[in-house]
Amino acid sequence: MTSSKDYLDFVLGQLSGLEEIRYRAMMGEYILYYKDKIVGGIYDDRLLVKPVKSALDYLSEVNYEEPYPGAKEMLLVDDLDNPDYLTGLFDAMVEELPEPKKKK
Repeated sequence: MTSSKDYLDFVLGQLSGLEEIRYRAMMGEYILYYKDKIVGGIYDDRLLVKPVKSALDYLSEVNYEEPYPGAKEMLLVDDLDNPDYLTGLFDAMVEELPEPKKKK
């Protein structure tokens, strides 16, 4: 299954308080970047983020899910109706995420 553009637009609308948010379409899904770091993505109309310590500490409920069969598990974000909560999550995570790899 692929994610809908409507769901992407909804999530991006909830994250509109973040200036450096962007996405990249990839095989019917969407990878989300914040300050040029991969935070997570939208898979089958679910917002999943990387399972870094700051995200585990921030989320009120921790649910691991696979983005697709065989992939590393990520954290499901359920509380999409609260933009302040979502932007707070991304802000909490960004410092802990690895720097983007340099292009050769």
